[in-house]
Amino acid sequence: MAPAPADASSSPDRPQGRRWRRSVAIAAGVALIAQAGLFGQHIERRANLIAPPPTRILYDRHGAFIAQIGEESVSGNAAGRHIDYGFWPLENPPDRIVRATLALEDRRFAQHPGVDPIAVLRALWRRFEKGDRSGASTIAMQVARMQEPAPRTLYSKVSEAATALALTLRYGREAMLAQYLRLAPYGNGSHGIAHAARFYFDKPAQDLSWAEIALLSSVPQSPTRLNPLRPLGLARAIRRGQRALDELGRQGVISSAELSLAHRQLAALEPQPAPRRPDALHVVLRYENLLKREASAGSAELRPRATIDLDLQRRVTALARRYLAIWRSQGAGQVAVMVVERETGAVVAALGSNDYGGGDAGALDFTKAQRSPGSALKPFIYALALDRGVIRPSDILADLPEGASGINNADGHFLGPMLPRQALANSRNVPAINLIRSIGLETSFRFLRGLGLHDVDAPADSFGASMAIGSLPTTLERLVHAYGALANDGVLRDLVWFEGSQTPPSTRAMSMDAARLVTSFLSDPNARLPSFPRYGPLEYPFPVAIKTGTSQGYRDAVTIAWSPQYLIGVWLGRADAGTMTRLSGASSAARLAHAILLQLHKTRAGDLDDSGFAPPPGRAPVELCLFGGRRSLGAARGGCGQTLTEWLRPEEIPPEEEIVESPGGPSRLRIPASQRAWALAAGYRVADEGPMGEEGRLSIVSPENNSRIWRNPDAPAALSRIALKAVVEPRSAEVVWYVDGEPFATADPDKPVFWPLQKGAHQFQLRLPLQPGRSKTVRITVE
Repeated sequence: MAPAPADASSSPDRPQGRRWRRSVAIAAGVALIAQAGLFGQHIERRANLIAPPPTRILYDRHGAFIAQIGEESVSGNAAGRHIDYGFWPLENPPDRIVRATLALEDRRFAQHPGVDPIAVLRALWRRFEKGDRSGASTIAMQVARMQEPAPRTLYSKVSEAATALALTLRYGREAMLAQYLRLAPYGNGSHGIAHAARFYFDKPAQDLSWAEIALLSSVPQSPTRLNPLRPLGLARAIRRGQRALDELGRQGVISSAELSLAHRQLAALEPQPAPRRPDALHVVLRYENLLKREASAGSAELRPRATIDLDLQRRVTALARRYLAIWRSQGAGQVAVMVVERETGAVVAALGSNDYGGGDAGALDFTKAQRSPGSALKPFIYALALDRGVIRPSDILADLPEGASGINNADGHFLGPMLPRQALANSRNVPAINLIRSIGLETSFRFLRGLGLHDVDAPADSFGASMAIGSLPTTLERLVHAYGALANDGVLRDLVWFEGSQTPPSTRAMSMDAARLVTSFLSDPNARLPSFPRYGPLEYPFPVAIKTGTSQGYRDAVTIAWSPQYLIGVWLGRADAGTMTRLSGASSAARLAHAILLQLHKTRAGDLDDSGFAPPPGRAPVELCLFGGRRSLGAARGGCGQTLTEWLRPEEIPPEEEIVESPGGPSRLRIPASQRAWALAAGYRVADEGPMGEEGRLSIVSPENNSRIWRNPDAPAALSRIALKAVVEPRSAEVVWYVDGEPFATADPDKPVFWPLQKGAHQFQLRLPLQPGRSKTVRITVE
C-alpha cells in the first residue's frame, strides 16, 4: 500500500511562506508610515495662510483711472502667461458680504472644522446614486486649493481636506473667511472682493449694494462661465445671484422689501470696468516699476494717485502725433515729450513714443533713450563758468575762426566778439568750446555728472571739449531733471511721480545768480538775433526761457523750455539713429514745444506779455553795446546803435565806448587788437592802434596757445587739418610760417594756411622774410 501524502501543514515550505508574508506586511507598514509621514509634512507645509502681494489701481491726479498694476503669472498649461490682479486684504468684512458668500459657498461654515462631513456624504450619495456631481468644498478647502492649485484628483481632494482642517485649527474660521475674500477669483483676472468692487463698480466693498454683492458672490464658482463682462456670463451670474438673494431672504438676513429691491437692481446691473488708457502705456510701465520699488520698501498704498494729468496726456499725444506726421516726409520717425510743473517737479505728462503698439520701435520709451543732446548742455557750461568766475556777463567771448580749432557753428558763420548773453542765446559753438577748455574738461565732466546728466565711468578726455556740443549722450528725462535746476534758482531735486509724495531732497547745483542769469540769457528774444529771427517758434506771448539742440547729421532734435509754471522737454528723431533732412531743434522740436506751452497757458498768440523772469539779486540793468561790450554812450551822444540790456554788479560795469574822431573823416571805434581783424572784415570803422613793438606787430590768432586738438582717424586727409591765421600790423606782403622750428609755408598774411594734423606736441611761429620780426611761439597738442 502506497504511503499517504504528507499533510500540507507539515510541508517544509510552510515556515518559509509565513516569513515571506510577514516581511511583506512589515514592508507595507513601513511604507504606509513613511507615506503618512511625508503626507503629514506636505500638509504642514501647506497649512499657512499666504497670498500674492496686493496689486494697485492707478489714478491720475484728478482721480481718473489710468490702469491697474498686476503681477504676471505663469501657469502650467499652454496658455502660459497671464496677469492676476487684486489680492487686497479686507479687514472687518461687511456682514452683507459675509452672509451672501456663505449662502452660496458654505452654509454650514460655523458648524464644521474646515471639512463638512454632511456635504461630503451628500456629494458621494449623489455621485453613486444619481451619477451627477455635487460640490462639497468648504471655504477652508477652497482656500487650500487657491493657495496651491493642483489637478483635480482623489489625492488632491484628500490633501485639500487635510489642509483645510489644519488651517482652520491653526488660524480659526474668521481668518479663513478673510483669506477666501482676499483670494477668490471674480473673473477677468480680478481676485478678492475688495478689488472686484473697485474693478467692476469703482467703489469700496463697504459700499456695495445687496444686488452688487449677490452678483459678485456668484462669480467665484466658475469665473470664466460666469464672466460678468460677457452677456451670457452676466445672465448666468445674475441667475445665481438671484438664488443667493432668495436664500438670504429665507434666512431672514434681508427684509422682503430689501429682497424685492435687490432683485430689480440685480437684473439691471451691467458692470463696466475702466479701460486701460492706450495713450499712457509707457507711463503705465514706468509706474509698474515705481510701484514695485515702493512695494519692496514696504509701501501699502493700493490706490495711488499719479501726478500725471490724463487729459493733458491726451492733448500732448495728439499734438505730438500731428506734428510728427508733418515731419515724417523729412525722415522723422519718433517723438518723446515730458511736461513738468516747474516749482514742484511733478510730471504731468510723459509721452515715450508716437505709438506704443505701432512700428518704428514704438515700444521703446524714448524719454529714457541715450541720445546726443546737441547744444542742449551749453547752458550748464555757462552757469559753471559764471559761478567759477571764468566769465562775467559783461565779458566778451570770441565767436571767431581764430581759436576755433576746427570747430564750426551750425550755420557755418562766425558772428565775431559777443557778450555771453548773445553767445548762448545764439548757441554759438566756438565760445562754448573755449569756455569748457578754460574751466577744464574734468571739472566740467564732474559738474554734468552731478546734475545727473550722465553716469559714465570713462575719463573726460573720451568726450573732449565737444561734450558741450553733443558728444556726451544723455536722455530726455535727465535733461528735464537737470534743467529743473536752472528753472528753480539753482536747486536740483528729483522729479515727482506721485501725488502726496514727500518733497524730494534737493541739492544746490549752482548759485541763484548763475541760474537766473542763464535763464535771462535764454529768455531774451533780442539776444537770439541774428541766428533766430524774432516771432518764430522760440518766442512766446509770455516769459519762456528756451534752448534747442541738434545732433550731428540732424539725428536728434531737442528743445527744453520753461515758463514760470511749466518745464517741458521735446525730442524728435529716428529709432535707428538715422539722419533727418534738416530738422533742427529750432525748426521742429521747438515748434511742438511752442504748441504745447500755448495750450498749457491757454493764451492767445497776440496777447503779448512783456514781463520776464525774476532778475538776479544785487544786479542792475545796464545798456551795453552789442559790438565790443562797452557801456553805451546813448543815442543822444552818438553812441552805438545796437545794444543789449545786461544785469551787472557795480564792479562788472565796463567803461563807456570810446569813439575816435578822424580829421576829415567819419568817427571810428577804438577796439581791442584781438577783435580788429574781424571788425575790419565785417566793415566796421576801426581806429588805428598806433605803433607797436616788434613782437606786437606779428601775432598768431589760430591755433590758440596751449590748445589740445583731437584728430579723427577716420576723417579724410583734406578735412584733417587746421587753419593757421595771422595778424600783421603794419601789413606785410608776405610772412613765413614755422612749424617745429622749420619753415612750413610763405603766404599772404591775410589768407589762412592749412597745416595737416600730426599726432604729438607742436610749435608754431610767424616771421617776416628777410627782416627782423617774429611772433610769440604757440604750442599745441594733437591727439
